[in-house]
Amino acid sequence: MLPPVFLSEIGAATLQLILLLGVALVLPLFFDRDRNMHRTLLLACAALLAARYAWWRATETLAPPGWTLDMLASWSLFGLEAVALLGNMSAFLIMTRRKDRSREADANLGWWGDAQVPRVAILIATYNEDFEVLERTIVGAKSLRHSNKEVLVLDDGRRDWLRDYCEKLGVRYIRRSENKGSKAGNVNHALECLAADAVQPDFVAVLDADFVPHYGFISRTLALFHDPDVGLVQTPQHFFNADPIQHNLGISRSYPDEQRFFFDHVQPSRDGWGIAFCCGTSSVTRWTALEQIGGLPTESITEDFMLTLKLQNSGWKTVYLEEPLTEGLAPEGLKEYLTQRARWCLGLMQIARSSLGPFAKSNLRIRDRWSVIDSMLFWSTTFSFRLAALVYPLLYWFLNVTVVDARLADVISYFGTYYLMIMVALNNLSRGMVVPILNDVSQLIGAIPITKAAFVGILKPKGHPFVVTAKGGDRSGIIVQWRILAPFAACLFLTLLGLALGIASDRFAFNDAGDGKGVILFWTLYNILVLAVTIIACIELPRRERHIADRPERVDFISDGTRLRLWMTSLTLDTARVRGEVLPLGKTGILDIQDVGQVDATVLAETADGARLLLKLSETQRNALLLRFHAADDTAPGVAQTQSAALLRDLLRRLSFNRHPH
Repeated sequence: MLPPVFLSEIGAATLQLILLLGVALVLPLFFDRDRNMHRTLLLACAALLAARYAWWRATETLAPPGWTLDMLASWSLFGLEAVALLGNMSAFLIMTRRKDRSREADANLGWWGDAQVPRVAILIATYNEDFEVLERTIVGAKSLRHSNKEVLVLDDGRRDWLRDYCEKLGVRYIRRSENKGSKAGNVNHALECLAADAVQPDFVAVLDADFVPHYGFISRTLALFHDPDVGLVQTPQHFFNADPIQHNLGISRSYPDEQRFFFDHVQPSRDGWGIAFCCGTSSVTRWTALEQIGGLPTESITEDFMLTLKLQNSGWKTVYLEEPLTEGLAPEGLKEYLTQRARWCLGLMQIARSSLGPFAKSNLRIRDRWSVIDSMLFWSTTFSFRLAALVYPLLYWFLNVTVVDARLADVISYFGTYYLMIMVALNNLSRGMVVPILNDVSQLIGAIPITKAAFVGILKPKGHPFVVTAKGGDRSGIIVQWRILAPFAACLFLTLLGLALGIASDRFAFNDAGDGKGVILFWTLYNILVLAVTIIACIELPRRERHIADRPERVDFISDGTRLRLWMTSLTLDTARVRGEVLPLGKTGILDIQDVGQVDATVLAETADGARLLLKLSETQRNALLLRFHAADDTAPGVAQTQSAALLRDLLRRLSFNRHPH
């Protein structure tokens, strides 16, 4: 039987959590995420509890000094955690501010007045993308509302079919004889070609090969160049397909993509401090600024972040416009997803060791240097600590090593209140986007290659090739990513084995007389859950292109002189789903679709209340449909915030190994 003193301590600690939970429930009634004072107070509370937790960890939970395995394990884990906490504190400070420039853009549309409309060169850099990927980007760029523009396709793959397609569409095609400098070198070669033209552009927009601009992309971004000190305007990246974690867990309609927190919340906060940075695609840069700094830098494989630093070093500002003005293709496979993240990490570490690093002699402001340090802390500590949190409990179960020497009541009081406050703060700031377990899974799944890239980049910054993130391709079958899954499966096996041994034999259960075993038990059970979900996320489900209409719309189906008024509930480049009257298999007719026109259609399959139609589009109609899917203003694909009930339902369905109906 547990002693009364122990129970009273547990009760007092639990009461702290209950009180904090009560505050969390009423906080949304008063909290305004757009008011910097509210943000500052909320994050200050989180920082105070984080500092309280760190002090407790440093003074009460570490093994005593001495050359023992307990000390080595205990102190090394705390060291990793302390650096990760430092990164959190830096992130908290950044998020105390937020800048929204939409009103500024509204007020300065057409700021050039009666002068000539600024000339904009739209650069689409490509290497090995398929026609279907490039088609929508080129069609979207040609259809931009801005009148004085030129679209240039920069083909580092030297493909004749792409040259012929560009010629047919009246788009300028540029290729070079070699691929030096990768994407940055490709863009710089195009800038040299533009410099040799009789008339140079005033601004240069950059689009990745898989990013389609919305009609207002140029007009909205140009509005912020009314300030002559602005050298670059960055906009968010939205994705019309689910990222691998969303898709493989079946949560693409209830949980936002992994990049939403950064683009919707971190970048506006960075802009509040004047340290927003270029993310490559979906950005526009002033021509004179590019001329002054000599084009894109090639010292890092993340030339976009370094471009921002070069601009800031020369006195130019980078600003952020938080509006959905482009949408693109997220990496569809886990290997591509991890390759991309590892490249970002490696490139950031190269920047840290470059002439524009945080401790190098330059004209960068203190806040610019802090910007790089903050990113370094994120990439070098977040993922390595996530790995450590899996490995260190195994030392307890197999070697009787004291990793965290703490009482359960203290863990609830110090760690519990700190962790709950972090969740309260971040979810009030991000509208529920930070979900326990899922947040851990998204970090854990890339932790090994990212941690490796962090240390490689710091120790050996030069000599690493640019690896292109593959997009498109056949995704029609189930693929188990065994190489990615194997370390997590091994860790899960060892964790379950250690837990079983600890339950079965006191020989493997250190501190059995106290409540320290309860702490490690909870830690272990949480790791088992995270590892299980991570392993499921490594099983890639089939994909197919899907464009669901925002809402059902009325369409006419004309066949044999009869016009049927139906509801269209889904639409892709090849098919349409209609309801209202059952149509027989093989029936042909014309489907009249808004903004597309009259399309030849054949009944591909009968359904209980309608049919699925196979569409035969002309090239003009296909282009119109591409624009309808991807180029509309004031729309953003995907999920903007977590839908809790739907998320729980989707996860339970996937964890039961049922394929998701979406």
